[in-house]
Parts: sequence; C-alpha cells; structure tokens
Amino acid sequence: MMRSVWKKLYRNFKLWGGAEDGVAAMEAAFVFPLLLILFLGVFDMGNGILANQKAIRASQVTADLIARSRTVDAAMIDDAVEAGRLSFQPMDTSTFGVDIVSVRFDDDANPVIVWRETRNMTPVSDVLSDVVPLAEAGSGVLVVAVEYQFEPLFGNFVIDAIPMQEIAFARGRRSPVVWRN
Repeated sequence: MMRSVWKKLYRNFKLWGGAEDGVAAMEAAFVFPLLLILFLGVFDMGNGILANQKAIRASQVTADLIARSRTVDAAMIDDAVEAGRLSFQPMDTSTFGVDIVSVRFDDDANPVIVWRETRNMTPVSDVLSDVVPLAEAGSGVLVVAVEYQFEPLFGNFVIDAIPMQEIAFARGRRSPVVWRN
C-alpha cells in the first residue's frame, strides 16, 4: 500500500514537472515588466531629445531676432525672449532661462561686453573666452544661451531633472555690433 502511494506521488510529480501548460503565461509575466520599463524609458528619452532640439531652436530664434536690428530696446528683447520661450511649446517652460550678451571686439580684437540681459538662469561665466575664436577687430558677436531643466515624465524617480544648455552665436545683420537703448 505504501509503495503504491509513493508510486502515485512520483508519477504526479513527474507529470507536473513535465507539464508545459501555462509556460507562455509565466514567461510573459516575467518579461512584461521589463518591456514596460523599456518602453517608458524610450518615451522619456525621445522627449529628452525633443527638449534638446527645442533648446537649440530657442537659442537660434532668439539670437536671430535680436541680430536683425542695429539697436534693440527692452520691448524688442522681450519679444525675442518670448519667441524663444514659445518654441518650447507644448512643453512646460517654467524652467526656461536665457542669457543674451552683445560682445564687441576692440581694435586689438579683444572682446568687450557691450550689454547683457539674463532671465531665469545664472549668467554664462565664460562668454568672453567662448567668443575669442570669432574675434575680428572692429566687429562684434551676439551670444544667446538658453537653459532648460528637462524633467522626465516616468524616470523622475530614478534621476532628477536633466539640465540642458545651448549657446547660439550670431553676427549683427545691419551693424557689426548690436547696441541697446
């Protein structure tokens, strides 16, 4: 009697161990969370690339609008900064910052800051060293730095906001130096 019980148990364990019912469901249960995390990561990565492209566009738009004039006033600067901010739509622009610097090169091609406008970011510290390769005596250059803090939608529990900074350089179209009233 005891022998038949052990035989039945052995046969049942052997059948249970060799059964393949539900294997696909178990594999899916193991793989699905990994695929979901991968999908959400790719989504955030795509949004990060889009935010970086928008930062590049914002710096170039702002620089181009200011470089069109010989002299700019506060209203023109406001409009150019607003155009740069609008290029981030539909993303959140609460962390958008801009640093606009007009640089003139003296007769010895040394850079001198003519004027500067900084909003919602710390001023770029090494602007004068950045423009040295562009130095031509008597000319000027406009430097526009845009800063943006990208916050991943799904990955914010893993990493904090990703700081993005893009710098655009432009020459004045109507005069070598863009002046300010």
